[in-house]
Amino acid sequence: MISEELSSMLSPLLAALDLQLVDAEIAGGRVKITVDRPGGVDLDSVASAHKAVATALDTSRSIPGNYTLEVSSPGVERRLRTPEHFSAAVGEVVSIRTVPGSELRRLQGRLTSVDSEGFEVESGSPPGGRQYLRFADVERARTVFNWGPTPAPGHAPRPRSGATPGATSTERVSTP
Repeated sequence: MISEELSSMLSPLLAALDLQLVDAEIAGGRVKITVDRPGGVDLDSVASAHKAVATALDTSRSIPGNYTLEVSSPGVERRLRTPEHFSAAVGEVVSIRTVPGSELRRLQGRLTSVDSEGFEVESGSPPGGRQYLRFADVERARTVFNWGPTPAPGHAPRPRSGATPGATSTERVSTP
């Protein structure tokens, strides 16, 4: 979860770069900052954010000792940690792992709704079945990106048009 102090320091700094602070994680000498904006972020914006965040953290000395700073985009499979993250992912397929001792340990399905206490996921088991989970019962959650159709059992995926299975792109060089 983003600490209030870190969020209040970094959010305006990143907003000036037209970026939004999505998440901040501090663990074991590593500070991981996740930024985004409508339409996504590119390498130049991540580099600008890294420079600005590093300067702010070094100036404020809010992180004691040595640390490694990582600044990245959320990626296609985004981690869901806050109620706002879940709200932004309504309609997407999510993968949920609950805390040990929960009746339902793992679940994957479409996130259908979110309220202040938790969220509802529609899964294929039973067909059309819906599960309500409280945020407090979630150990880890992320969106799931569909990489394409799953091949039928025993069949290899079909190559894209013009592609050779297992081929790599190479440059031909001819010598005289």
